[in-house]
Amino acid sequence: MAFLRERETIRALILAAGLSRRMGEFKPLLPLRGRTVVENTVESALSGGAETAVVVTGHRADEVERVLSRSFGERVRCVRNPRFAESDMMASVRVGAAALPPCGAFFLLPGDMPVISAGTFARLLDARARAYPAVVFPTLGGWRKHPPLIDARLIPEIIAFDGEDGLRGLWKRHENDILTVPVDDEGVWVDLDTPDDYEKCKQTYEEQKEV
Repeated sequence: MAFLRERETIRALILAAGLSRRMGEFKPLLPLRGRTVVENTVESALSGGAETAVVVTGHRADEVERVLSRSFGERVRCVRNPRFAESDMMASVRVGAAALPPCGAFFLLPGDMPVISAGTFARLLDARARAYPAVVFPTLGGWRKHPPLIDARLIPEIIAFDGEDGLRGLWKRHENDILTVPVDDEGVWVDLDTPDDYEKCKQTYEEQKEV
């Protein structure tokens, strides 16, 4: 593996503010592999190379924050999107980006993607260390997936961005400075939008201690 710039700090930004309308139950606190979904998501990012994580909360914020504080202590900082019930994901991204401590880059990950492998995070870090692009995306089957690894120089632009298409609109501005890395990780497809998604995830990953 190539080495990141000396003393470069990597962080994670995880989004867990939504209402979980399509699921019918509150996704972050659903059980999975002996923990909650959001704990699995945070653990994957921290194990994958993030020194700390910022988690954006909103709906049932007190409960989520208690769970994360108990599990991760000072390695996780929670910030609240006060308009979570009426705003889109980009609003939570802006809230979280504004709360990130100094870093060289950060992983961006929805809180309902709990089974991304450590190898995927490692491949993104390796690709970044070779070129230091604006963004590195994992791809599976040719599709860009989460978690992108985003250079910290984009943070001010993310906070200020109010264009169309959310982050997709932002990525269009930087298309010439985006790398993609093919991965062999079905976890990048697994986001828990519906009860069926959740049941399939449990059936596939419940017995796995590590992914």
